[in-house]
Amino acid sequence: MNPAVDFYFNKATKWKEEVEQLRKIVLAATDIGSGLIEKLKWGVPCYMLPASQNKQGSQQEKNIVLIHTFKEYCALLFFKGALLNDPHGILIQQTKNVQAARQIRFTNVRQIIKMRPILQAYIHEAIEVEQAGLKVHYKKATEFNVPEEFQEKLTSKSGQALKSAFEALTPGRQRAYLLYFSAPKQSKTRKARIEKYTHHILDGKGLND
Repeated sequence: MNPAVDFYFNKATKWKEEVEQLRKIVLAATDIGSGLIEKLKWGVPCYMLPASQNKQGSQQEKNIVLIHTFKEYCALLFFKGALLNDPHGILIQQTKNVQAARQIRFTNVRQIIKMRPILQAYIHEAIEVEQAGLKVHYKKATEFNVPEEFQEKLTSKSGQALKSAFEALTPGRQRAYLLYFSAPKQSKTRKARIEKYTHHILDGKGLND
């Protein structure tokens, strides 16, 4: 256990028992030999493969799984869950645009305890996937729909600079913008997002830069 992560579990209210049990399961899997590091990332507990355990020679820690909570459930999220075998059919794709990550969702602590050996097996497979250097094949930015509001802005008289700046971004940054701009159901919200990040794009920055 990493003391720096304790506060997340101490402050938990609705899913306190559940997330504490998930932590025990992931750490027990670590004790078996996975060697995962517990850290706090994005405000939640994240379990990472240290560089010393990476058989591909990478000098970077690799994200394997994290614990997070929502109003209706808590979950383990596997960063490369799309590559796991999932013999029990329990991995969930959060939305159609999520390409790599997959969740296992829980609504009570009894469910988690019952699934303990299954969860540990999934954790070990996720580690093996990372150690083998397997990659998720992401769709190219050109395969994503461009929201009508963004397309109109790119093709307007004043949009050439924005179009050039957007095309100069990395494919990952382009994908992030297209997914973010497309998400709202209402056109006015899509337009507001586009306006908010226009200067970001012109400055060559990604969504989260």
